[in-house]
Amino acid sequence: MKQKKLLLLTTGGTIASADTEAGLAPTITGAGLTAFVGSMLSAFDVEVQDILRLDSSNMQPEEWEFIARTIHGCWEAYDGVVLTHGTDTMAYTAAALSFLLQGIPIPVVLTGAQLPITHPLSDATDNLRTAFAMAASGRGGVYLAFDRRVILGTRAVKTHTMDFRAFDSVNAPFAAEVNAHGLVLNEAVLPQPRMDYTLQDGLCRQVFLLKLVPGLDPHIFDLLLQMGTRGIVIEAFGAGGVQFIRRDLTRKLHEAVRCGVSVVVCSQCLYERSDFSLYEVGQRALEQGVIQTFDMTTEAAVTKLMWVLHRISAPQETAEWFGRNLVGEISLLHE
Repeated sequence: MKQKKLLLLTTGGTIASADTEAGLAPTITGAGLTAFVGSMLSAFDVEVQDILRLDSSNMQPEEWEFIARTIHGCWEAYDGVVLTHGTDTMAYTAAALSFLLQGIPIPVVLTGAQLPITHPLSDATDNLRTAFAMAASGRGGVYLAFDRRVILGTRAVKTHTMDFRAFDSVNAPFAAEVNAHGLVLNEAVLPQPRMDYTLQDGLCRQVFLLKLVPGLDPHIFDLLLQMGTRGIVIEAFGAGGVQFIRRDLTRKLHEAVRCGVSVVVCSQCLYERSDFSLYEVGQRALEQGVIQTFDMTTEAAVTKLMWVLHRISAPQETAEWFGRNLVGEISLLHE
């Protein structure tokens, strides 16, 4: 049987780091990473490209677009892609790539590690093996592989800084898991194949994420408008709460929407869906024209807003886009 042809793209991160005078820094190449994976790779035809060498704290929209263009430029030559990445912003990159590469017919699997691959107790080797197995699965889409689990790209959230189970699949089952049967796919979670794949390039940079705290000064919205912000993602309280006593945020939200800013509101709570229609504080926010995200992660909400704002000509279109499930980022149970 013909070997699956897989592409390993490296971008740095802890998995490729080594000790330097300034602390851990990414120095190990892709060839160095594959040397640790062992005999598993003999089942595949693997090519390696080192495209970036960054701590993931330095990953930004420009890098997301560069990675997407790199993958789009060569995907037809491969059966799957593995992308190594630092863990701190991996969930943002996975979500961004999900929108930029939506409908891609081959698997694109992000992975990394909590310990450098050279450490004798590193989790890197297992994570790479899971990622290569998913990349060879033939199931198109963007995924994140970690701790023998595979998560849909728009559902991954980093929840631990030290534990090897660094990521959780929020409000969605795992796309696949490794057990005694090998890599077991969850068909209900995997994206449906599409025949019209094309690169969905471009992200708006003028998006701001704001986490509400009790007593937040509403004038922060004046500053955001002065900065030319086009979109705001607000992490509100609980199922959907925004203060309106003494420091009335709802009035400022109305002003922002009236000025053409798209305001998207999600919950600070990781699990379960938000619903701003439940309480007066949430209903007041909806009355001002804000858009709720129900069970989307913050990472998916931010990157989707960046993707949407690059495409629309009128702010009113944002709500329509956020009412659609594009790449598994939202469960449309509220319809």
